[in-house]
Amino acid sequence: MPERMLRLLSLLQGRREWSGTELAERLGVTGRTIRRDVERLRALGYPVDGTTGTAGGYRLASGRDLPPLLLDDDEAVAVAVGLLSAAGTSLTGIEESSVRALAKLQQVLPTRLRSQVAAVTDTVMPIVHRDGPQIDPTMLAVLAASSRDKEVLAFEYENRDGTTTSRRVEPHGLVTIHRRWYLVAYDPARTGWRTFRVDRMVDPRPTRHRFAPRELPAADAAAYVASTIAQAPYRYTATLLVRCSAQDFARRMTAPMTGTTEAAGEDACRVHLRADSLDLVAQQVAAIAALGLDLTLDAHEEVRARLRAVGRRLAVS
Repeated sequence: MPERMLRLLSLLQGRREWSGTELAERLGVTGRTIRRDVERLRALGYPVDGTTGTAGGYRLASGRDLPPLLLDDDEAVAVAVGLLSAAGTSLTGIEESSVRALAKLQQVLPTRLRSQVAAVTDTVMPIVHRDGPQIDPTMLAVLAASSRDKEVLAFEYENRDGTTTSRRVEPHGLVTIHRRWYLVAYDPARTGWRTFRVDRMVDPRPTRHRFAPRELPAADAAAYVASTIAQAPYRYTATLLVRCSAQDFARRMTAPMTGTTEAAGEDACRVHLRADSLDLVAQQVAAIAALGLDLTLDAHEEVRARLRAVGRRLAVS
C-alpha cells in the first residue's frame, strides 16, 4: 500500500470524521486525489463512508473485519503501558482481555519500542486491588466511543434501591475510582449532570443522535465524580477530628478517600468518610490512624466494632 494511503488510513482511524479539504491539506494533495485514494481503500475492503454537501466528509465505518490499526511510536508505547497496568493491577476488571491484547501488541512491536515500554513499566509500581467488579471491555468501548463522538447514549440503569430506570444521556467521559468505573453524563430528562456506575448499566447503546457538548460543573470528569461520591448519602459513616491543619493532612494522606476534609481551626481538621462498604470505611479510618496523629473518632457502631476487632487481632499478633 502506498505511503500516502497508509497516512490517510491513519488519519481516518484517529478521528470520527474528516472533511475532504482537511484530508487534502494534511496530506498535501488535491481533493481529487483524496477521492481516488478513498476509492482504493474501499476496493481493498476498508469501509470508508462519505457524505456530500457543505457538511460532508469521510469516516471509517464499522465493518465485518477489524482493519489493521496504525499507531505512531508514542501511541504504541502508551497502549502497551496501559495494557500492562490493566493486566497487572486487577483495577479495571478486564485483566484477561488486557493480557491477550498485550500479547498481540508485543508480538509486532519493533525492538526500539519494546525497550521504551520496558523502561516505563520497570520503574512504575502499581497499587494492586483485587475486589473490583468485573466490567465487560466491550461495554467500556461503547461508552468511550459515545463520549468521544458526542452521541446520545441509551441504557437501563439499576438504582441503589434496586429499581431499574431507562436513561438517555449525553455522555461526557469515563472515570475509574475506588476500583469502580463511572460514566459522567448530562441527563436531559432530569436537567442535570449525573454519575452512573458502569457495573449497574445494562445494554448501553448509541442512538445515532448527536449533541452539543455542555460545560461540566467541575475542573474535569474525575473531580466531578470525586465530589459526587463525597456528597452522596451512604450506609456507613465516620467523622474524625484530626489534630493537624487541613493542608498538613492533605499532604500526609496520599491514599484516596471517599469523603471530605474541612478545617476546624489552625491546627485541626475534620475528615468525613462515607461509603456503602463497611470494609472501605474501616480501612480508611485505619489508614488515617496510621499517620500517627492525635484524633477523635465519631463513627457508625458497625465501623467501631470492625475497628475494635482489627485492634484485637493486631494486639494478639
